[in-house]
Amino acid sequence: MTTSHSLATAPSERLGTGTQRLSLNRWTFRTTPLQEFLDATTAQGIGAVGLWRQDVAEVGLDALRRRVDDAGLRVSTLCRGGFLTASAEADRAAALEDNRRAIDETAALGAPSLVLVVGGVDQADKDIVGARSRVTEAVATLAPYAAERGVTLSIEPLHPMFAADRAVVSTIDQALDIAEASGSPAVGVVVDTYHVWWDPYLERAIQRAAATDRLFSYQVCDWNLPLAAEPLHSRGYMGDGFIDFPSITRMIKDAGYTGDIEVEIFNEDVWATPAAESARIIAERYAQLVLPHA
Repeated sequence: MTTSHSLATAPSERLGTGTQRLSLNRWTFRTTPLQEFLDATTAQGIGAVGLWRQDVAEVGLDALRRRVDDAGLRVSTLCRGGFLTASAEADRAAALEDNRRAIDETAALGAPSLVLVVGGVDQADKDIVGARSRVTEAVATLAPYAAERGVTLSIEPLHPMFAADRAVVSTIDQALDIAEASGSPAVGVVVDTYHVWWDPYLERAIQRAAATDRLFSYQVCDWNLPLAAEPLHSRGYMGDGFIDFPSITRMIKDAGYTGDIEVEIFNEDVWATPAAESARIIAERYAQLVLPHA
């Protein structure tokens, strides 16, 4: 492999060990100015960041790449593509075009993978089975475009409570069904602990992903209670909630994954914490709960 986003080499072979495997997702620092976020990352010796398309829109693609490069950081993922469930033909065409732009942005940032949040049920028909079918068709359409640009598409299953508005794909197995139907090695999955920790078939699904080299990303954060008014904001620092990070991380390790481990937290209290302090807490929790098992 010659580049971090080459499809010729398995994602599990990209990186070494230690803090360089840790990546901070931009949305963990959603209210922090970009440069402060980058500075807080490098101050902890962390080697990578996960970026969002909002950063591209705000800063500009070339400028964003320069700022990340100047900080000496890699981009682990770009979030997000997807939202492919519309029933209207014009809306589906627009979504495909937007996802092609997202793929181009991912390649330009040197990121190996674009995260896909596939979209929720279309209220026009309320047909969840049809929505999943439309996702399968759209991903298969996008896969050759991504492969030509050296980008993988990482389908992210979301907890079932988000099926209505964000993702009709709720399990790793469902995501793998879509990935395998594409017929392309450029389509795989994200294992995000917040969304899949509850799945009784998680270990089997992780092994299934690894067996076909479709385990593209591992994201960690905790499941906090009580749920926030916006449940998506109930993500927390590792160790603050109910997720068994050693067990899930060992599943990931046993599957052969040694790529980036990205911390993605949506939480009002975390956003209110100074970036340097939040990055320090994340690095400490990662060293305690994740790295020894990775």
